[in-house]
Parts: sequence; structure tokens; C-alpha cells
Amino acid sequence: MRIPMVAGNWKMYKVRAEAEAFVQDLRAQITHLQDVEVVICPPYTLLESVIRAVQGSPFQVGAQNVYWEEQGAFTGEVAPSMLYDLGCRYVICGHSERRQYFGETDETVNRRLKAALGVGLIPIFCLGETLEERETGVTFQVCERQLINGLHGLTGDQITPIVVAYEPVWAIGTGRNATPQDAQEVISYLRGRISEKYSSAVGEQVRILYGGSVKPENIQALMAEPDLDGVLVGGASLEAASFARIIQYG
Repeated sequence: MRIPMVAGNWKMYKVRAEAEAFVQDLRAQITHLQDVEVVICPPYTLLESVIRAVQGSPFQVGAQNVYWEEQGAFTGEVAPSMLYDLGCRYVICGHSERRQYFGETDETVNRRLKAALGVGLIPIFCLGETLEERETGVTFQVCERQLINGLHGLTGDQITPIVVAYEPVWAIGTGRNATPQDAQEVISYLRGRISEKYSSAVGEQVRILYGGSVKPENIQALMAEPDLDGVLVGGASLEAASFARIIQYG
């Protein structure tokens, strides 16, 4: 049984007072969670504050990125053990903005996934095609390449806890979103490729999310798709009211 997940990626927004107020507001609106896991992913500067604020609640906290070395002279980077020690349990790896603006590659995503898993962090492994790639009909090839290269060298047991997030780049922060059928088509394909590479049992266990302009208005239609196990939310996760509506999609 795959437990649905709603994860909020705050990107580079909020200062401490705003973050603490958000969590307080969200806790007031959601007093009981059933059959859904909620993860809040704030910037590094807010991790400690948010981790403290969610104590005693059903919410989990994740980071937005991680480095693949455990320690060393890597100014500006953060090691997996540092995040785990702080109280993070999830970490986003390979987000398209990291790929687009900061030179992330399939190889570096793979190194981050392995490093995160090595200390007990659960990666939220992002992949997806650009608008040009979709329009030229190579969506499946691009997503498959990112999936297989990202998981290179990992066993079926290792990838089972990984959360895959299909995020078409053209739908992130644009107001455009893939239709539920678009999302289902690609997610079903990815699940099939995982099953082929590992086993059908592994393919059935891995959770696969959709991300890209997710809003309260489209969450129910998205979650009605059989292979879609949740959502990675951007802008709509910055307001407690809209995030709560997405969490309570049922």
C-alpha cells in the first residue's frame, strides 16, 4: 500500500517569523491526518525553526538539496549527516531549477541520492522534460534517461524508499500544468521502467508524485489517477490555506 504524499517546496521564500506563523496556521487547520504524509521543504536557513515548529504534529521536514560528501573543504555545501542530525527526514534531489541554474546532471543527482540514502534520508528524486522536449516527442526518452541514470548502481531494496517526482519543466512556476492524463501517462511509464529494471514488486512499492503548478483546484483530478501517489507543490505551498486544501484533497 503506497501512502500518498503531499510535499511543499518553499524554494527561496520566507524568513523565520513567516515560517513559524505558517506552521502554526497549518497546524490549526489540520488537526488530524489520515492516509497522507505531509513534508515541508524550507530553505536551509529555516530548517531548524520549522523542525521545532512541527514537533508533536504529523508533519515531516525535508531539505531542498544536499551534497554528496560527508565532510571536507566544500564551502557553502551541506552534508547528508548534517541534515539528518538536524531532524530532516527527506531531501529533494535533482529539481529542475538545480539542473537548469546550477549545473546539476544525472551523475550528480545519482551521487546525491546515494549519499542521502547512506545516512537514512529519503530522497525526493525529481525528473522531467522541457517544453521543447515535449513538443519534439521525446518526453519518455528524457524521463527514462534521467530515471535510469539517477538510480544507477542502486539495488531494488535501496530504491524502494525513494520518492520519485515527475515534474515537467514547462509546468513549474508557469501556471501551466500537465493534465491528469498527461501525468498518469508518464508516471505509469516510469513505474513500468522501474518494474522492468528491478521487479514488479519494487515498481509497485515506489511512490511517484506529480509536480508542476499544483493547486487546490486541480488536486482532486490529479489524485484520481491510479499511478499518481501524491504531489510536490511549489507556489501553493507558501500559503497555509491553499496548502491545507491540497493536503485535504479527499
